[in-house]
Amino acid sequence: MGFNIVLVEPEIPMNTGNIGRLSLASGSVLHLVKPFGFELNDKRLKRAGLDYWKHVNLNIYDNIQEFYLKNKEANMVYLSSLANKNYTTIKFQDNMFFLFGKESIGLSKELTTKNLDKLYKIPILSKHVRSLNLANAVSIVVYEALRNLK
Repeated sequence: MGFNIVLVEPEIPMNTGNIGRLSLASGSVLHLVKPFGFELNDKRLKRAGLDYWKHVNLNIYDNIQEFYLKNKEANMVYLSSLANKNYTTIKFQDNMFFLFGKESIGLSKELTTKNLDKLYKIPILSKHVRSLNLANAVSIVVYEALRNLK
């Protein structure tokens, strides 16, 4: 059992490092779609991922088109604070792909508009909070998926 965590244009190396560690702990594959806001040899990424980073099952893509080309048959869901449906209503399946956008703006309008039927959010109950930390959001979704499939 495992999932595919997809970070589209991640910007913060510490988040990506933490998500790499999470992907390893959860038996998931980490997919990173360029451009990145950091270099993969960034010491902050390595520090957040600890010595686990070398064990992470990692796929890197030059752009979103390459990602889709290589994963055209994949079962994908998109996570965005702009969605109407709650992530707890996802029909979780083994090997599912969870797409998350960059920290500053999330997924592009193009991706969210094209995938409204597969767009989900994590509810935020305070009007003072726009979004959750990316690493926290990934953790919430991945472990809810694991819980659902056990």
